[in-house]
Amino acid sequence: MSRLMGPPDKFLPSEWKHANQVQFRSSEAEQSHSQRLIAECQRLIEESDKSTKRMQQDALKKLEQRIQDIKFWRLELNQKFEEIVQEIETLIIFKSRVERALESCSEPLQVNLQCLTERKKRVAIDLVHDEVEEELLKEKEVIEGVMVLLQRTLEQINEQIRLIRSVKYYLEKDLQDKFQAERIDDFCSLLTNSSPGLNGGNLNFSSLGSAVTPEEWESLCNLNISKAEKEKNNSLSMRALVDSLLEQTAADMHTQYEATGRAFELRIEETKTAKLLAETANQEKNLESLRVAITEKEAPLKVAQTRLSTRSQRPNVELCHDPAQIRLLEEVKELASHTERLTEALELSEMELKALARRQLSLEEEIQVKTNSLYIDEVICHQLRQPVVIHNF
Repeated sequence: MSRLMGPPDKFLPSEWKHANQVQFRSSEAEQSHSQRLIAECQRLIEESDKSTKRMQQDALKKLEQRIQDIKFWRLELNQKFEEIVQEIETLIIFKSRVERALESCSEPLQVNLQCLTERKKRVAIDLVHDEVEEELLKEKEVIEGVMVLLQRTLEQINEQIRLIRSVKYYLEKDLQDKFQAERIDDFCSLLTNSSPGLNGGNLNFSSLGSAVTPEEWESLCNLNISKAEKEKNNSLSMRALVDSLLEQTAADMHTQYEATGRAFELRIEETKTAKLLAETANQEKNLESLRVAITEKEAPLKVAQTRLSTRSQRPNVELCHDPAQIRLLEEVKELASHTERLTEALELSEMELKALARRQLSLEEEIQVKTNSLYIDEVICHQLRQPVVIHNF
């Protein structure tokens, strides 16, 4: 027990030396390990610096390339956007032309319907389905057909404007997104290690940039441009059709309007001719001519008869049936025949004149009918149609 509580035994010199050598070797190992670690750390520092610079340069290069890509597609989209905006404005002008054309059909149709209504006021035999009425009905059919066609065309233009405005909306949205993306990437490309305000953010970086691939992004740009080009071409085709339609419908209306006008002129002339009582005056002139002709035959007949009577007094053999005698006998016979035929014609003409006189009352009633028809066609309908002008749409 006393030994245990006593001072420790002293080490031998050899033990001290051995212990120092052990510490020395351990220290050298630690120093060597530390130097190797320092060298490795220095190598890592240099390698990370080079890698960081290389990555930053690569990132900057890719940012700049991305900015160029965005600029390129922005130019493409912007050009298509301006074309679409121009096309919308042009379509709106065409829409206004069709609306004005549709509106300008109202007056001719109203006048046409009024003419048809007024002509129903004709009376007696003049209330007839004549050429004028046929042309008026054709005119009504043409105008109504044009109005239906123009209304359908207007609806198609409105639909095309809606479609092309939809394309414009997506182009505009794409342009706005690319403008913002370019502004962001421009800012990112200008950032350096010494830029102020670097805070690294607190976003979950693993979920960023996974919305679409670059190929999908480019495909979407192409899709917007393709849709815009398609609707622009559709719009161009529609404008060509509308141009042709407006020209053709105006020509059709103008042609039918002129045809109806010619039918009116012809009918008015026919009605005026039917109104005249020229036949009675002609018959009276005919009677007078017959009387004069009969009177003019009396003197030549008497001359021929006197010559025959005088030549019958020739003596003996001189009372010859010579050519002069034969000619005188034929002359008397022919003159008598002419007088007989003229007298018969005179009697027939007198009978016809009496018949015309009997018809005078009914003719006067017919005159009233024709007068009414003339007033409707020549005055009322003419005044209604005169202000109408079929313009080119």
